[in-house]
Amino acid sequence: MERTVLVAEDDPTIREGIATALRQDKFEVRTAASGNEALRAFLDEPSAVVVADLKMPGLDGLELLERIRAVHPETIIIIATAFGAIDTAVEAMKRGAFDYLPKPVNLDRLSLLIQKGLAFQDLRRENEELRRQLGERRALRNIVGHSVKMLTLLGAVEQVAASDATVLIQGESGAGKELIAKALHQTGKRADGPFVGVSCASLPETLLEDDLFGHERGAFTGADRRRIGCFELAHKGTLFLDEIGDVSPATQGKLLRVLEERSFQRVGGTESVRVDVRLVAATNKDLEKLVEEGSFRADLYYRIKVITLRVPPLRERTEDIPLLVNHFLFQFKEREGKDIQGIDPSAMRILTAYPWPGNVRELRNCLEEMVVLAKRPVLMQEDLPASLSGFDVNSHTFTIRAGTPLSDIERTAVLHTLHLASGNKRKAAELLGIGVATLYRKMQDYGLEG
Repeated sequence: MERTVLVAEDDPTIREGIATALRQDKFEVRTAASGNEALRAFLDEPSAVVVADLKMPGLDGLELLERIRAVHPETIIIIATAFGAIDTAVEAMKRGAFDYLPKPVNLDRLSLLIQKGLAFQDLRRENEELRRQLGERRALRNIVGHSVKMLTLLGAVEQVAASDATVLIQGESGAGKELIAKALHQTGKRADGPFVGVSCASLPETLLEDDLFGHERGAFTGADRRRIGCFELAHKGTLFLDEIGDVSPATQGKLLRVLEERSFQRVGGTESVRVDVRLVAATNKDLEKLVEEGSFRADLYYRIKVITLRVPPLRERTEDIPLLVNHFLFQFKEREGKDIQGIDPSAMRILTAYPWPGNVRELRNCLEEMVVLAKRPVLMQEDLPASLSGFDVNSHTFTIRAGTPLSDIERTAVLHTLHLASGNKRKAAELLGIGVATLYRKMQDYGLEG
């Protein structure tokens, strides 16, 4: 496959002329007289490079481009086009074509473009191999993404991991804050120690305190034995406090003392327990605003935000969505034992354009549902969940199927209006004809807080 070229051109004279020239340059060449024939030939035996005419019977160059990239995104695709179709050729590059050439094709330039493409392909493979090896060494292989924002974040994780400084991870629900916390632990000097996670939002104050600090026998009714808390369990390791913005003021004070003194007392106890723990906290709330409102201690806030990392929401790194889709697709098809071969380009366009208020978690759930309910080898647009089926990638309109529950209709209207307003709650409320407080309540009801 290394130097194989598939030439798709309906004009036989041009097709054979290109093939002859490329064979003289030591390329292995196959030809196809239409887009459909080219697709069949490619699926039967993939080529490293595809040279495709923009206008062909059946599948045109753009459609062939999308079909090939859906199954082999690394393929180098060069589009040949008449002068009047340059704008369409530029659109092809936006969709992933490597380059384009105007007709009549300059054969020397085509040969150079192919060599350049193959060199780029080799470099990309080398980079991917280095990234894979580096990812294994850093234990970051569970974090999928090659966008600039994610690579910047992972670079910061690598730099911060070697330190014992307290880290605050900020980001919306479902964005992957716990994955980043685990990466900090696994790539740092405490990797051999325990990683203990606590969800501060899921426990009431008394249970959270008991979970964090443990208790002595007889500390309260039912305490028939000593319990070791998460601070002790995380000794010589990392303690991850998720959604720290939900911690009560009383527990905030106790957390501050542990961070300052590196010791605490179990509930009902008098003995001081010393611990060596690195604290990593996470929140989807604006802690600075909570400090101004008086619901979060300023001294604790400044104590935990020694280093701040921000996990970008999925809508800010849409180039990672195809990677994540393929990652989850493979994960779930293996688990379910289904022969899922890929996803149709039209469905992928919707998945890429959708704003994903629930971030990676919502995308993961979406792919899980699609795989579980799949009835064919390729997932199509009609296999998308109901919440996405009416999403229009080209406009701010959406359609609702007859019989859709009113709650789903309202959720969809709120979601797409927020997307239209670029997340501006006041503007979205005005467009919906409701108050801002009502909008916030509906967002909470429908799980759209992010």
